[in-house]
Amino acid sequence: MRALSLFSGGLDSQLAVKIIQEQGIEVIGLHFTTPFFGGSREISKAASDLGIEFREIDISEDYIPRVLLNPVYGYGKNFNPCIDCHAYMLNWAGKLMKEYEASFIITGEVVGQRPMSQNRSALNAVDKLSGYKGLVLRPLSARLLEESIPEKEGWVDREQLLDINGRGRIRQMELAEKYQLKDYPSPGGGCLLTEVNFARRLRHLLKYVSAPSPREMQVLRLGRHFYLRDGVLLVVGRNKSENERLANLNMDDDVLLKVADRPGPLALIRAMHNNLKPEDLKLAASIVARYSDAKNEKQARIKVFSEKNDSMDIMLIKPLAAEEVPASV
Repeated sequence: MRALSLFSGGLDSQLAVKIIQEQGIEVIGLHFTTPFFGGSREISKAASDLGIEFREIDISEDYIPRVLLNPVYGYGKNFNPCIDCHAYMLNWAGKLMKEYEASFIITGEVVGQRPMSQNRSALNAVDKLSGYKGLVLRPLSARLLEESIPEKEGWVDREQLLDINGRGRIRQMELAEKYQLKDYPSPGGGCLLTEVNFARRLRHLLKYVSAPSPREMQVLRLGRHFYLRDGVLLVVGRNKSENERLANLNMDDDVLLKVADRPGPLALIRAMHNNLKPEDLKLAASIVARYSDAKNEKQARIKVFSEKNDSMDIMLIKPLAAEEVPASV
């Protein structure tokens, strides 16, 4: 007998795997990634420590138009379509059951842990929307829920499943000690769509790009964001890591800026509809200078370059004073 697990790498998903493994069932972990959640070395390590096969699947291309921009059940507090999201991942897993010769799907969801997306009504909606109602088993809260097919058919013993309810973590911590699970992230959303600042940036982007690509959305995770005018975005890196990631997210029509002879950030200008104007470059360069070691100089030398054109110019610009820096998004 084999089961597929929606595997986040968090404590709850690890516990769900252990509970099912105890019943002699092989588990394969499926980890879904988008620009908003998923993807880290720690997750694959957690799967390895549990002794399960692990597969990471990037669902971004289909997820953005089908789930993010058109959720059946709408959004949570910010830009998070949680019910549709969970159902979508279960649907993916369901379609993979035949490939892996699996009989059912497990998740680490706990009844009442998230008031809007993990109450009984929401979990029923998730199962129905997924297209695999009855084949989804939630080992941590199964005894509080309607019997699933794996329980009815005797594939798993319902009495060995749990009845955890609510947001408390005491029972999970006790189980972690029992199973000697030590490497797991602290509990939290883990999804950028639940965060106020990220949701605000995404709403701004959608004003100018109705169907952004995953690559266009990746930049929302980085730096300080300024709109120089409608549809012209400046992203200023905050540290070396962000500077490197911004360079890798550079698109053909983007323009990059950096102080030529002082330590400072890399910045990216992305014009979504309109062509860049000289005043856009001038304002962007003065902002970049402000966040560099040249901020107190009378003039800063700013490199302006584009990988598409394989060219570079130098601008001499006065760094903005702190009070002149426009509000960030």
